[in-house]
Order: sequence, then C-alpha cells, then structure tokens
Amino acid sequence: MADVTNPQKVDPVAKEASEAVVKPMQSPPKKGGGRGKGKGPVVEVRPQARPARMKRRHWGLIVSFLLFVVVPTVLSAFYLFTVARDQFASTVGFTVRSEEGADAADLIGGLAKFAGGGGGTAGADGEVLYEFIQSQRIVERIQSRLDLKAHYSQYYEEDPIFSLVPDASIEDLLDHWARVVRVTNDQSTGLLELQVLAFDAAFAQRVAQQILRESQEMINALNTQAREDAMRYALVDQATALRRLKEAREALTKFRTRTHIVDPSADVQGRMGVLNTLQQQLAEALIEYDLLSETDVRRGQASERISVIRKRIELERASFASETATATSGEADYPTLLAEYEGLVVDREFAEESYRAALAAVEAARAQAQRQTRYLAAYIQPTLAETAEYPQRPLILGLVGLLLLLSWSILTLVYYAIRDRR
Repeated sequence: MADVTNPQKVDPVAKEASEAVVKPMQSPPKKGGGRGKGKGPVVEVRPQARPARMKRRHWGLIVSFLLFVVVPTVLSAFYLFTVARDQFASTVGFTVRSEEGADAADLIGGLAKFAGGGGGTAGADGEVLYEFIQSQRIVERIQSRLDLKAHYSQYYEEDPIFSLVPDASIEDLLDHWARVVRVTNDQSTGLLELQVLAFDAAFAQRVAQQILRESQEMINALNTQAREDAMRYALVDQATALRRLKEAREALTKFRTRTHIVDPSADVQGRMGVLNTLQQQLAEALIEYDLLSETDVRRGQASERISVIRKRIELERASFASETATATSGEADYPTLLAEYEGLVVDREFAEESYRAALAAVEAARAQAQRQTRYLAAYIQPTLAETAEYPQRPLILGLVGLLLLLSWSILTLVYYAIRDRR
C-alpha cells in the first residue's frame, strides 16, 4: 500500500504498474504469404503486486491494543481471580401493611390496581423506607452496633478495591454502604427487596437483620408521630370548642344579669298575656258603657276606665315595636334586647354542637391511637448464604474488556480521522 502522506515517496511496485505502456507487437505470421500480414496493438500485462509488508503504524496499532486492552484485561482478571476476596450475600424482602379501613381499603385498592394505579399509602411508605435505608442515620446506628468499619476494612491491604479505607469517615462509610447494600423498590406493589454483601455470611445476615429492625422502628416512629399529631389536633380543637362554649354561656349570663330578663321569650309571653287581659277588660268596659244610659252617673266613670285601658294597651304594644319605648330595665328597646338574646342563644347552641363534635373527634383519635395502623411485614427473612456469589468475576471481567475495547476503537478511529485530514 502506498504512503498517502508523502506524495514524493512512491512505492516502486506502484510506479512500475502505473508506467505500463502499450507497445506494438506483430501478430504471428500467417501461412501462405507476405502481403496479408496484420499488425495490432497489444496491451502488456502488469506484473503481480508484491506481498504487503508490516508498516510502523501497523506495529503501533498492535502495541496500543496490547497496552490499552489486553494488558489491563489480564491485570483485571488476575486481580479478580487471585486477589479479590469472596463476598457473601444476604437477601431480605418486606413491605408496609396498613390496618385502617380494611374492607373499604381492600375494595378501593383492588379497583386502583385493576385500573393501573399504584398503592398510595404503601407506595409512599416504601419510598420513605427506600430513602431511609440509604441514609446516614441508619448507617450510624448500625455502625454503633456491629462496627461496619472494622469488618469492611479488614482486607484493605490485600483487596483495596472491594474494601473500605481503615480510617474512613462517615461519608466514606456511606459511599461504601451504597456498594454493599443494594435496594430495589417496586412502586406499583410497595415491595422492597435488599441485598447485603459482606466478607462473612453471618455478618451479612446480621446487617440485614439490623436493617429490618431499623425499618420496623422507623415505621413505629411514623405511627407514633401520626397518633400524636391526631391526638394533639383533636385536643386543640376540643379546647377551642370548649373556650367558645364558655364564652357563649358567659355572654348569655351577662345579658341576663344586665337586663334582669332570664328568658325574653317567656317575658314576651307574659306581656302578651297582659295585653290579652287588657283587651278583654276593654271589651267588658265597652259593653258596660253601652249598657249605661246617658243620664247615668256611672257613665263618666266607665268612659274614663275605657280611656285608661286603651292607653295601657297602647303602651304595652309600644313596648314591643316602638324604638322609644323601653323595657323594664330602662336600657334599650325590647326588640333590640330580644334580637340580642336570640343571637346569644344561637351562638351558645353552635358552640355546644362544636364541642360535642370535638369530643367525638378526641374519642375517635384515642381509639385509633390504641392500635397500630401500619406495620412492617417481611415476606423474605434475612437469608444465610452458603457460597460466595460476589464479586461477580466473569461479569466484571467481561464489562472491563468490552469497555477497554470500545475505548481503544474510538481512540483509533479518532487518530486515523485526524491523520487523514492532514
């Protein structure tokens, strides 16, 4: 192959092939004679190209492939199969169950699943536990019980890649925790499944048990907080309703003390009775007046009596409707007092109903607080491994080799693309 980077330098074989000339040749003489000799051009066949030879760039590709692909893959295989320590896995699966509204929740939950919707409360609790298992809080609590740093850093001198730094901080331990604790959360069903890796099968099982225990305590804390919030809000509502009831009753008592009227409605009935009596007396007086003759001395007295009764009736009627007529207390007109009393009675009745509702809410919250509404159900208890399945050496080695090969191929293509554009 000719070197295209240097136009002055030409391969001898290519030059010889390109300089092939067409030379005239005589055709073989025909039998019988001289004048019919024909001549025609004959193309001379180029000689066969010489075998290709290795160039320096070819050797460079081979060396780069060995350095960037083969050697790192061999070193990775050596590390994985001779240096890396075996790790055991413990699996645990659980979900959050709820007890409140069993019948209706089952029906609605079934319809939601049929329609393609997720489990609302279970999904939310699953998300909470998913974040909690990967949080620094649970790492600190389990570290205080099982000494995670001592276990995961014991083989650091032999296996630094899959081990923890001996003097690791809590942030380093949290990063390593994400490597050895793998959590999956199915949002549609609310199922959580996690896998714990450790250099010892029993230690991996203990870590999984501690995670299960911490998750249960987290759910209990959520239950306790929910119950306390419900009771606190119910008690606050009860105290507010009680205060309103006391204020309404005190306002009604002050009204009665100020006006000297216990029940204006009863007082109205009494006044109506007086008015009815006066009207009856007026009718009797009118009849008596009509029975007397014009010369009778008692006729004047009857007329005066009728006049007095009529004035009294007008005064009694004025006490009900007139704005200037005053009640027995002398403070305000009777209609205003009656309207004020009715408003106070309505406020008291509303306050009493609110207080009854608040008492019912407190009793319901107290009954709800006496039972655990949410609990953790483990459908897979922490398992104890018998064989080491990690690290997954063939898978890791295959991924490393594929990544190195792709990287080398991309770099090679980039190099030749730049070289050909010069």
